[in-house]
Amino acid sequence: MIFTADDLREFVVKPTLKYLDEWSEAAENLLVGTAVQESGLGFSLREGRRVGLYHISPAAHRAIWDRYLVQFPTLASRVRGMAGQHTFLENPHGELLTNFKYATAIAWYIYKRTGDYLPAADDIQGLARFWHRHFHSRPSGKTAEFVRNYRDLALPRKSLVA
Repeated sequence: MIFTADDLREFVVKPTLKYLDEWSEAAENLLVGTAVQESGLGFSLREGRRVGLYHISPAAHRAIWDRYLVQFPTLASRVRGMAGQHTFLENPHGELLTNFKYATAIAWYIYKRTGDYLPAADDIQGLARFWHRHFHSRPSGKTAEFVRNYRDLALPRKSLVA
């Protein structure tokens, strides 16, 4: 693991969603659960052609730009601003590996482009179905596995400092 789920929430997911004016507890939980399920919170940053915390394929990355963000120039500019100036031009898919906030934005828009409503923030089974339906429905990707991994690794921990 590169992150604990709490660190991913606090330092990557929440600030990214707030920057994009997209934060909700359900969106935050979905993205943390996705990172847990896809890469084990960064334990495995590559699976075949899919890369990064969220194991996003180059084809899915291009589709977000070519079919979704292209419709929203101001939003596209904000997302593009999250990427490295030179590295994005040289290797845009590399940003999914090295730029966690950018990868989080792309992962969010993979979900957002569906137009479906998110389940309740505490509905882990619903989040698992949403992930499976919209993000990664590979045959080996099971909602029960998402639920188990979420409960084991992604539930917010209570602070030890009072």
